[in-house]
Amino acid sequence: MGHKGFFTDTTICIGCKACEVACKQWNQLPEDGLEMTGMSYDNTGHLGASTWRHVAFVERPVPMPGHTVGLVDFSWLMSSDVCKHCQRAGCLEACPTGAIIRTEFDTVYVQPDVCNGCGYCVSACPFGVIDRREDDGRAWKCTLCYDRLGEGMTPACAKACPTASIQYGDVDELRERARRRVEQLHERGLGEAYLYGADPENQPGTGGLNAFFLLVDKPEVYNLPPDPVVPTMKGKESWAMAGWGALGMAALALGAVLLGRGSARE
Repeated sequence: MGHKGFFTDTTICIGCKACEVACKQWNQLPEDGLEMTGMSYDNTGHLGASTWRHVAFVERPVPMPGHTVGLVDFSWLMSSDVCKHCQRAGCLEACPTGAIIRTEFDTVYVQPDVCNGCGYCVSACPFGVIDRREDDGRAWKCTLCYDRLGEGMTPACAKACPTASIQYGDVDELRERARRRVEQLHERGLGEAYLYGADPENQPGTGGLNAFFLLVDKPEVYNLPPDPVVPTMKGKESWAMAGWGALGMAALALGAVLLGRGSARE
């Protein structure tokens, strides 16, 4: 089947939200309410149990390189965020019931009929992607349209994107395409362009992402962690710190006992 994933080129996202609508329509997801968030034209705010694609509108008080006409002191960065389907997925490693699996397409999928709503996956995701739905407590996130992939179809969001900002395909081929795109942008003077999550060596905390991004500013600007790490990778450090803490408490207790004996003799 091969490794399937997304390459999202944020430089050509126009913020139309067609991906959000297509995702909700195909997956029959509930609406998020019609309240304005105050975050530019963003009315969904963040990814969640009923929002599997989220288009962010990042307003910056700086111009885009090469754009000196018009709003020289302002620029928009638009980005369609999604589950990263990590090579080393924190949600999958934390799930105690086996509800979260890796599919034959190398994507990460939550089986709703197995999920018991414990929420361990929510705290284990370094990207804050997965969440529990209020009505039944079960965890939900992007499935990379697993049902469509089985029929040889393109995921709904990529199919609906009018500018090819969201591209679907074999991950290795997408990485090559993404690298060529970065080179092209550098030649055009956009030296800030780089790939986020495409190279496993540059993101060892997750082993690389099957859904990666082309960005032109720091990850934090896009609400992405600069160095995401799955919690299990810190397990040895945590146990070591707990051990040192226990030794410290034992030393304090022993010191208190000896001090008490010395005071009693006096």
